Amino acid sequence: MKLLITCLFVLFSCNPQQGSTKGSVANSNSGSSLDKESVRQILLDNPDIIVDVLDAHPVKILDGFQAAAKKAQKVQQERQKAESFDKPINIAMRSDELFRGPKEAPLTLIEYSDFQCGYCSKGFQTVLSLLEKYKEKMRFVYKHLPVIGQHSRACAEYYEAIRLQDPQKAIKFHDELYANQGKIRSGGLKYIKEVTAAVGADTAKAEADIKAGKVKARIDADMAEGRKHGFSGTPGFLLNGVAVKGAYPVDHFVGIVEELKKRGKVKL
Repeated sequence: MKLLITCLFVLFSCNPQQGSTKGSVANSNSGSSLDKESVRQILLDNPDIIVDVLDAHPVKILDGFQAAAKKAQKVQQERQKAESFDKPINIAMRSDELFRGPKEAPLTLIEYSDFQCGYCSKGFQTVLSLLEKYKEKMRFVYKHLPVIGQHSRACAEYYEAIRLQDPQKAIKFHDELYANQGKIRSGGLKYIKEVTAAVGADTAKAEADIKAGKVKARIDADMAEGRKHGFSGTPGFLLNGVAVKGAYPVDHFVGIVEELKKRGKVKL
């Protein structure tokens, strides 16, 4: 109702000489617009004005509301985008962080992901394209937000347990699971263990490390970190601290890089 009253006020105030049989918004003495509170009171005292306007122009008013909502959404997105460049989210890298790409690369792409998320599979293809495009200029960090499927957590646990043995084997495990997400659903834990062995990892040691608690603590830390910074679904990305929520195409990330360059926040 407040939105409707405000819109009607704007409608009437744009034509202050226009009157109404049930209450004019123009001052009969001076011909000038009434102040907002006066118009509001007129409409509150004469609610049938609102009904008359809606009855007379339902489509026009609805279109106006929708256009205003879209404009407000765009303004909000632009504001949030500007703020994300001015106040990037800084994530501290762990001493044993697993990077794809050079450890000291000027571009850092972090992903909060779930091995059973279909959009994360698309997101990973985007990651590969970006790593190829920026080659020695980008490093990629995979983090966990297992919220989708029954085996999401188990996938994350085995990934981290394998990483403790050999980071490169963990990368192979990661890629194999994303290439065969359907097998995770159909094969469950049995399939996860098969992939663990297939990449050359020690399955028994991986299971022992999972039970020891260090692996679980790392995943929990990733989840808490992601949620702290507003990621509730997957995939979620941070490109030099600029948040991207969802599986956006390569061009979207390239646009962020160009904006970072334009603002002098990165040199490539």
